[in-house]
Amino acid sequence: MGERRARDIEQVRQQLGREPTTPFTVVARCGPGHPLVIRNEPLDADGRPFPTLFWLTCPGAVRAVSRLESSGEIARFNLRAETDASFAAELARAHEEYAAERARSLPAAAEWGGVGGTRTGVKCLHAHYANHLSGGADPVGAWVAHRVEPVHDERGGRVAAIDQGTNSIRLLIVEPARGGPVELARDMVITRLGQGVDRTGSIAPEALQRTVSVLERYCRRARALHAERIHVAATSAVRDAANRHELERAVLQHAGSPLEVISGEREAALSFLGAVRGLEAPSPFLVLDIGGGSTEFVLGTEEPTASISTQMGSVRLTERFVAHDPPLAEELDAIRHHVEQILDDVGRAIAVREAATFVAVAGTATTMQAIALGLPGYDPDLIHRTYLRLETAERVLEDLAAMTTPERAALPVMAIGRADVIVAGVLVLVTVMRRFGLEEALVSETDILDGLALETLRTL
Repeated sequence: MGERRARDIEQVRQQLGREPTTPFTVVARCGPGHPLVIRNEPLDADGRPFPTLFWLTCPGAVRAVSRLESSGEIARFNLRAETDASFAAELARAHEEYAAERARSLPAAAEWGGVGGTRTGVKCLHAHYANHLSGGADPVGAWVAHRVEPVHDERGGRVAAIDQGTNSIRLLIVEPARGGPVELARDMVITRLGQGVDRTGSIAPEALQRTVSVLERYCRRARALHAERIHVAATSAVRDAANRHELERAVLQHAGSPLEVISGEREAALSFLGAVRGLEAPSPFLVLDIGGGSTEFVLGTEEPTASISTQMGSVRLTERFVAHDPPLAEELDAIRHHVEQILDDVGRAIAVREAATFVAVAGTATTMQAIALGLPGYDPDLIHRTYLRLETAERVLEDLAAMTTPERAALPVMAIGRADVIVAGVLVLVTVMRRFGLEEALVSETDILDGLALETLRTL
């Protein structure tokens, strides 16, 4: 997702005993909560190639793997690769997949080799183990895991939740704890599953392929981190798709559990659960979840009392109304008029003006706030449960609408794949705030994904 939390930078600095030289995000955490594996950017801070994508940082794990290396296991693996055709093929696939994963953010990086930067054989057990923990199909990493785990004491009951949206697929792995769930992994990749669904009524083959590739990696990561259950839920685009059985088949194969295609009302309830848990603010709460294909409104205090799911989202509105880059004024007016019509239904379904606190969740709102705060990188700790004023939201809308997609994509807080649709999403939020007289939004990093994880923990 591009998250780089300040506290993670400090913890990794302590783990490495030096300043990190490459921008990174945390892929997996140990039970105590500290980074276990980080994902490095393909280029270091000076713009030089950095071929090691996944890096093992937990000192306990590093020591355990180092003991295996010191016993000569690398030489034995390289000998096996020369004599065992089946193992050699598995290892080659691991290198290819690693290179492809690195290239997701920089296509040229596909040529920099596989695991740890090598194209053949085994160079570093730490790199293979890190690849395994990140979700790579890595026979060496899996072998290492079998011999060094558990590195720390682990609680039982770990679960993984995967939110399959119209624009993105997101992962959250948690374990139960007395003070509340402990996060072991959180990730997001924009795969645009809903590409063209509004027009064709079906999931495009290339969109399905992109999504299933990430889904498969998420499921492997969940198992590598010892999740006992993987719960995959899909929202608007899949609800609307005539060929959703193809995704259902892939989910059953990789997650080992059936796909839940949730209704708009259930989507709203899960968003509410994730957004308001532990929230110390005046109630009732009005929660707004702007997605790629739909937008949910839900009102309540401890539980939802009214909700509505609407057929407007950043991808759907962009595909329907925007043909120019930047969007023309008349295209923005068309989106605004369409949203206003839908808000007539919202006003009839929900007593919006009874809300004491307006909570905005999901990527549109959080990215807006990151821009408004002028963050040098996307740090959810600095965004979560901060307030976004209407006049600030209007300024962000004006600025983004004047940019081209490449200019938006260059913003340091913009997730890969969001730049072309964010203007429509921002316009939804601003129009909602204007229509209902909402002067500020409490921006929340927790949403439907967190609600799904909490519910999965309860039902394990």
